[in-house]
Amino acid sequence: MASEDLSRLKIGKSESVIRPKKKRRLIRLFAGILLVFIAAVLYFKGVFTPSVQVEAANVSRIYPSQTFTVLNASGYVVAQRKAAVASKVTGRLISLSVEEGSRIKKGEVIARLENEDVQAARNQAEANLNNARHTLEQADAELKDADLAFERTKDLLSKGFVAKADNDSAEARYKKAVAGVAAAKAAVNASQALLQAANVSIGYTLVRAPFDAVVLTKNADVGDIVTPIGAAANVQAAVVTVADMNSLQVEADVSESNLSQIKEGQPCEIQLDSFPDDRFRGEVHMIVPTADRTKATVMVKVRFLDKDGRILPEMSARVAFLKRQVRPDEQKPRIAINSKAVLDRGRRKVVFLIKDNRAIETPVSTGDQFDDMIEILSGVKAGDRIVSRPLDKIKNGSKIKVAEG
Repeated sequence: MASEDLSRLKIGKSESVIRPKKKRRLIRLFAGILLVFIAAVLYFKGVFTPSVQVEAANVSRIYPSQTFTVLNASGYVVAQRKAAVASKVTGRLISLSVEEGSRIKKGEVIARLENEDVQAARNQAEANLNNARHTLEQADAELKDADLAFERTKDLLSKGFVAKADNDSAEARYKKAVAGVAAAKAAVNASQALLQAANVSIGYTLVRAPFDAVVLTKNADVGDIVTPIGAAANVQAAVVTVADMNSLQVEADVSESNLSQIKEGQPCEIQLDSFPDDRFRGEVHMIVPTADRTKATVMVKVRFLDKDGRILPEMSARVAFLKRQVRPDEQKPRIAINSKAVLDRGRRKVVFLIKDNRAIETPVSTGDQFDDMIEILSGVKAGDRIVSRPLDKIKNGSKIKVAEG
């Protein structure tokens, strides 16, 4: 009995060996299925698909005028009427009524020099003139009296009531009175000239605006000695520097080889570095008839067609010389891309937007055509990168590699 019970407790060898083998096969089968699934997922995600090399372009803002620009040049805004305003005499500045940015009118007094000496000379000249005028009045009265006396003696002489000597004396007195009046008139004229000279001297102590302008710089302050010729130390030659803002033009250097593409009156578009989002209408005012041999360029002056208070002298500018005038509807910027980047998909148009090295098919709506550029109304924005020339093998989500250069 004891031996039979012990025999029942033995474990068969075949059963203990078969079960681990089944488990291992199941594990290998499960691992294989998992690997196939992962490989399928990676395949559909394009991991094993080679990248398609494409050319990329940026969605940009353009002005329609860029499509009919024949030449570009750079230069600076320059006032064609500019003056360093100085006094006509040497003196100490006692008043300055303007500063940088002040707008002045032609003839307006902008500064004064001390003028007590010339003011005294004017007062003296005015007094001399008054004295000469009174002398003239006295001479006129004497002439009138001498004329009457001479007429009476002539009448009495004809009747024999007076001697010839009395008539001669009356005539001499009359002629003397005439000469006295002439001398008095000459004295009046001389005094008037002296007074005018004194007024001119006073005017020299007043610094006036030569034309309607804006003050650019202030070169002297109250208390400075100013003179027409600033040769001495601590002496200022100019009080202020002014410019006529209505005379502002862009002076641009154009290469001699491109000069044939420019003519007077040609429409232009001006861009100032200070206002990169604005364009100003212009036209060629003058082609300066001389060249700069060191740079092989010719200066071209372009005037502004529209006045703008923001434009200041010495601003850097770029000029686009155009084939034609810019129409009113072409003055605002547009979002545009190369028309070859747009594909037709039946009733809709699409572009391939580049995101994370993949081409994402993106519907867009288009507008006007500008040569090889087309306006984009919606779908992408300025700064986005797109595939510039999509290939047939590019699909939505295709893995891509952007060609360099």
